[in-house]
Amino acid sequence: MSGTGAPRGEAAVRELVARVVDEVMARPRPDGETIAIGADHGGFRLKQELVEHLRGRGLAVHDCGCANLDAVDYPDYAHAVANLVAAGLCRWGIVVDGAGIGSAMVANKVPGVRAALCYDLSSARNSREHNHANVLSLGAGLIGPSLARQIVDEWLATPWGGERHARRVAKIGEVERLYLRSAKDGR
Repeated sequence: MSGTGAPRGEAAVRELVARVVDEVMARPRPDGETIAIGADHGGFRLKQELVEHLRGRGLAVHDCGCANLDAVDYPDYAHAVANLVAAGLCRWGIVVDGAGIGSAMVANKVPGVRAALCYDLSSARNSREHNHANVLSLGAGLIGPSLARQIVDEWLATPWGGERHARRVAKIGEVERLYLRSAKDGR
C-alpha cells in the first residue's frame, strides 16, 4: 500500500481500510497464514525490519503502511490491520507505533480482535497462550529491532493454550457482544 499522507476523517479511514481489503482480496493466500502489518511514522523503520524478517522466514506479509517517515496517524494503520484480521483475510496482525499503546487500543475496538501490547518474551507467550491474541502491538520507541524480532517469533510460535483459558477468552467475546448489541439498540 502506498500512502503518502495521513488519511483524515471518517470517510478517509473507511477508504484506507477498503483499499487495504481490496489489495488483500486481489491476491489471497489459500492457507490463510498471511500476517498484516502496519505502523505510523514512529514505527515505520521497525515495521520495515519486521517485514523483511518475516518474509525471510518464508511468511506471507501484507504491508498496510505507512510508506515512509512522513507524519501519519496510528489509528488509521492499526484499524486497517485489525480489520484484515477480524475479516479473516489475515490470520495475524502486527501494529507498531512509538509506544504501542495507542495502536493496541485502536485494534481492540474492532470486534473479533484481541490485541496485546508485548514488550518482552514472557508477555508475548502469555498473550498467545492465555489470551488467544491475534494482533501484536509493539512500541518502536521502547524496544529495539533485535528484541522486536524475538518477540514476533515467540508470539507466532506460541500456540493457544485453550482449556482453562478458553472460558476467559469467551468472556472477552461476551463483553464485546454486549456492547455491540447496546450500540445496535441505540443505548
